[in-house]
Amino acid sequence: MAALRTSTPRLLHSAIPSLRPSIAIRTYANVAETITKPMKAAGESLSATQPPIHEKHTSTVNDPNASENPTTKTFHIYRWSPERPTEKPKMQSYALDLNKTGPMVLDALIRIKNEVDPTLTFRRSCREGICGSCAMNIDGVNTLACLCRIPTDTKHESRVYPLPHTYVVKDLVPDLTQFYKQYKSIKPYLQTDSKPEDGREVRQYPTDRKKLDGLYECILCACCSTSCPSYWWNSEQYLGPAVLLQSYRWLADSRDEYKAERKAQLDNSMSLYRCHTILNCSRTCPKGLNPGKAIAEIKKAMAFA
Repeated sequence: MAALRTSTPRLLHSAIPSLRPSIAIRTYANVAETITKPMKAAGESLSATQPPIHEKHTSTVNDPNASENPTTKTFHIYRWSPERPTEKPKMQSYALDLNKTGPMVLDALIRIKNEVDPTLTFRRSCREGICGSCAMNIDGVNTLACLCRIPTDTKHESRVYPLPHTYVVKDLVPDLTQFYKQYKSIKPYLQTDSKPEDGREVRQYPTDRKKLDGLYECILCACCSTSCPSYWWNSEQYLGPAVLLQSYRWLADSRDEYKAERKAQLDNSMSLYRCHTILNCSRTCPKGLNPGKAIAEIKKAMAFA
């Protein structure tokens, strides 16, 4: 399970400005259950250590279309709007009848938006665990809402947050600008100078193709990177588990002819070596991939190059 820490403020560095997101006013996604003193100034809403207002201090919105014998379950959902930047984030409670709700957490969120509160904002697209759009933190675990089943125990109240230690665009929508800039920086495409003599595609042996299994399936949902403490504190310089797994996908590809250049890009103290093998990434990956192993393979390739 991905551990979530909120007691230590996030460290911000000025290094590598080209990879830093240009964001004026955002809050941080923060998973915390304690109440702190009221805000003294509007700027406090941007603090990494500011927890949202606890659900005990907000109202509960009941299901307007509950059945005669409802199976009611409560969802506490992180809410914050850039239209009201001076207001603290809060946990808004919604009581839903599971008899009228689909089995997945995404089904509950869609039903809340369609029938209860149309202001709730979140990303979603394929509903099949392919696009990675609905990545969020559900009951303390980074996962995909479309693949996460709703616990049937109605006594267990579910809590839904955006991905931790990310800027929040609105409600459950994290800003992944930095994440995608880092992905772009590794040049995630086949680089080759030579061309096949027959003019067809660049082919490889089945044994070489098999080496890519467990790598190409990554959907860039950012669940692993946002569960990594090293990425929390050094995201401006450390590439993170998802991007490093993608980097190894091209290092392991027998068709790529720019392996030396790819390794040279990682040959510094921050891009790769901030990984301390905590393995939150491998535990939380909703696709069952192992970014920790991919990072270890890169380190081994760098050591024996």
